[in-house]
Amino acid sequence: MTPLSVLDLSPIPEGSDAGQALRNSADLARHAEALGYNRFWMAEHHNMPGIASAATAVALAHVATHTSTIRIGAGGVMLPNHAPIIIAEQFGTLAALHPGRIDLGLGRAPGTDQHAAQAMRRSLVREDDFPRDVMELMAYFEPAQPGQALRAVPGEGLAVQPWILGSSTYGAQLAAVLGLPYAFASHFAPGQMRDAMAIYRERFRPSAHLAAPHVMLGVNVVAAATDAEARFLFTSLQQAFVNLRTGRAGKLPAPVEGFAERLDPRAQTMLDNALSCSIVGGPETVRRELAAFLDSTGADELMVTAQVHDHAARLRSFAILADVRAEAARAAA
Repeated sequence: MTPLSVLDLSPIPEGSDAGQALRNSADLARHAEALGYNRFWMAEHHNMPGIASAATAVALAHVATHTSTIRIGAGGVMLPNHAPIIIAEQFGTLAALHPGRIDLGLGRAPGTDQHAAQAMRRSLVREDDFPRDVMELMAYFEPAQPGQALRAVPGEGLAVQPWILGSSTYGAQLAAVLGLPYAFASHFAPGQMRDAMAIYRERFRPSAHLAAPHVMLGVNVVAAATDAEARFLFTSLQQAFVNLRTGRAGKLPAPVEGFAERLDPRAQTMLDNALSCSIVGGPETVRRELAAFLDSTGADELMVTAQVHDHAARLRSFAILADVRAEAARAAA
């Protein structure tokens, strides 16, 4: 049975604040752990009024202390924003405190706008440096060698699982060459998903980290008691996406009836394309569309995200999805 994992952007709903969003993240992680989800990842974004996970390692430390078995990780850290030694120390600290549970997904995008990128001194780094920085970072987790001048403490010799993230074929090629697991951002940028998967699987070279290719796809899943209720909840993400693409990023909006139907054709097409990897509906719809997505893509794992305004409804969405998967597993047994 294909594992399901959680990507949490720690959304800040309208009417709430970052502190409550991070407390909600810890609550969702406990919930996901109890439901049998495989991983709980958080993502680095900056200058985003609706996302509370900018200090990703700090947010993950908060989540990790409220869970005990689920894998915790970054989906991802935007490596061009950071010196590799700093990330090695941060995730080495997490691994020292929570051994055997830490993933480190690495992306080459800034995860922000130009203003924040410049504020983080990103002008000193080129995206072409990404492969070199990944290899430098991975080396810090190896056991220290005699006479080694620079060491990550904590970090060296600790089991931190690196992943390469991507929304194009670039990351797929790098993950294949390095023999690392690969996560594709199909939940918001599905255009090159199939090409990236094919390249990754065809060119994969086994490594000490991974013997065979492993690809995880992002998918939006909003589940509710009925299709109508799920479509209503989904309008929060639709609004947020339109706001982001039109330069009006803000907190996660409350759902509204008939939002997509009132959009102009250009905006509707943009949403349809960007959010095409979305499963929205009641239990039966989710069961059918989830099976179709897995059959169509052959993904080794799914990373599920749900930008739902009401925290209780978000918890229910993940519970419904877990129930659907449990029923499918029983039926297949």
